[in-house]
Amino acid sequence: MPTPASDDAPSPWREAEHDDLADLARTFFTKEVLPHTERLLAQGHPDREHYRRAGELGLLGLSVPEEYGGGGGGFTHEAVVLHEQAYAGESSLGLAVHSGIVTGYLAAYGSEEQKRRWLPGLCSGDLIGAIAMTEPDGGSDLQAMRTRAVRDGDDYLVTGAKTFITNGGLADLVIVAVKTDPEQRAAGVSLLVCEVGGDPEGFRRGRLLSKIGLHANDTAELFFDEFRVPAANLLGGAEGLGFIQLMQQLPQERLVIGVGAVAAMERAIELTVAYTRERAAFGKPLMGHQNTRMVLAECATRTRVSRVFLDDCIVRHSRGELDVATAAMAKYWLTDGQCEVIDRCLQLFGGYGYTTEYPIARMYADARVQKIYGGTNEIMKELIARAL
Repeated sequence: MPTPASDDAPSPWREAEHDDLADLARTFFTKEVLPHTERLLAQGHPDREHYRRAGELGLLGLSVPEEYGGGGGGFTHEAVVLHEQAYAGESSLGLAVHSGIVTGYLAAYGSEEQKRRWLPGLCSGDLIGAIAMTEPDGGSDLQAMRTRAVRDGDDYLVTGAKTFITNGGLADLVIVAVKTDPEQRAAGVSLLVCEVGGDPEGFRRGRLLSKIGLHANDTAELFFDEFRVPAANLLGGAEGLGFIQLMQQLPQERLVIGVGAVAAMERAIELTVAYTRERAAFGKPLMGHQNTRMVLAECATRTRVSRVFLDDCIVRHSRGELDVATAAMAKYWLTDGQCEVIDRCLQLFGGYGYTTEYPIARMYADARVQKIYGGTNEIMKELIARAL
């Protein structure tokens, strides 16, 4: 299976260790997870054992310092694993959230005690992480959230609801965005780490949401009714820092989404080229028809340009130079491209492209949400415009 490093234009940030990591990740996804796809799709959530196995192989928390159980690497290592997962077509494990986002918040804002308490379990896969921002009535307007955290002695009492929470069905640890000061908008937001393993009193998981895609990933509603959280679980050591923390981390979240988008585009091209070479129509292979070649040429060009843009963003992020507007550009443009390329590739499969017998159909359904989560693409354009 080709990887960016084996292309004519290898990614400038990739080194030999990244290629070795890619081989390990690819083997894990294709040999240990993908054979269970149909069962995972039917049950609507991944297996905990797959998280533990990923941790055992060293595929979780790759950018977490070794002293906390991580790999001691950087975002480039996380990007390799996420690329291989998306390229393999494995979508049950919420690694983008668990390892690409949750561990990043804890490493950046956690106290020494918090890091030692939670990061090793997340890196081993014994704990599954999620982050809860979106609310049923709020959508992308994080400043207007209604979930409250009221101080009660040494604890906070959390009340409210969150929805569209990736990993919400299995999560043991959820970083929850709350209002500690309801009179304020951005300045009233704080982040609390909620330990919800075993569904403790005051916490309830809603139904796993029925989605048009990503059927094997657990996306859930979460409900808090005066759920007691130790004040020591506040991230950053002070109230009112949550919105700033979110804004600082969202560029990486959007870059994570971009990694999956480009990997999916590359896979769609490979699958479609193989299919059009084998499938015949009007006396010759589909690839022998000019329309097929023109469509694939356009899709391949869009995909290559997307890879170059993504690589530039990864390099910038690794240097600490990825700004909010550029991350928004990447999220919007790459996910728009993912949906366009996969749609055009599916068309070349004809009726077979509309059946789940062919992976391109599932890719089509899975791709659509990429333009929604992490901040809708309309919000991305607003962020870009503000920076002009």
